[in-house]
Amino acid sequence: MTDRHAVLCAMLHTLKLPAMAAAFPDLALKAAKAGLTHEAFLYDLVQCECVQRDERRIARLLHRSELPREKTFATLALTHFPLGVRQQIERLQSGAFVADAMNVIAVGRPGTGKSHLAAALGHALILAGETVLWTTTANLVQRLLAAKRDLRLPQELARLDRFACLILDDIGYVQHDRDEMEVLFTLLAERYERRSVVITTNLVFSEWTRIFKDPMTTMAAIDRVIHHAVILDLMAMESYRAKEANGQQQQALAAMARHAEDTQEDAAVTVDAGDRQG
Repeated sequence: MTDRHAVLCAMLHTLKLPAMAAAFPDLALKAAKAGLTHEAFLYDLVQCECVQRDERRIARLLHRSELPREKTFATLALTHFPLGVRQQIERLQSGAFVADAMNVIAVGRPGTGKSHLAAALGHALILAGETVLWTTTANLVQRLLAAKRDLRLPQELARLDRFACLILDDIGYVQHDRDEMEVLFTLLAERYERRSVVITTNLVFSEWTRIFKDPMTTMAAIDRVIHHAVILDLMAMESYRAKEANGQQQQALAAMARHAEDTQEDAAVTVDAGDRQG
């Protein structure tokens, strides 16, 4: 006699429906006990497959993205950002800016949460099904430069073009020579009005000549970056790290003061006891 259970399981695997193959015995029993219709049972079964496929797809996108895993909106203290910036961030979380090929530029002093914010946006985009790549600007420039030397820069640019959003962290920290500047400019020009770029920088736009050297090239780069862009101005924010260090220092000083007070009280008690004994 044919084992229908085993045959059905094999057929589902053949059709590349592993979640349905794993779930159908329990769901069939549940449907029978609850008196569900065939349609309701089939709905639950197909939903299992869809959920698992979404989970696998998100896992693949996350692996390819190279995003810092811990830097999400769940771990980002949004209350530290100015109200206007928080409102901008809320609108960006929908991911609509990627569909419109818009850029996002977070400008702020070191330690203000630019990198964390950019990574959190990347995670939100992945949950929405978008392709994302996170990289430091220094690493990406070296990759592009190596590709140019090997006469495969077009192929590398085409590979990067597969990502709907490219996150370039710390564009202002690296002082580029002319060759490095040229490949970075080429990348930004290639993505202009076609693909989104998220950039973090500690340099205001008037200081971007430190990146692109030539004033005309700097103007052209800025024009392409900000033409369709959301600018997150974090320059007025205090460094998280400095604030945290100050808080720790204050706690240490308070602890030292309490210890000194306790020591003085103990000494006073000892002296008082000695006086009474004398």
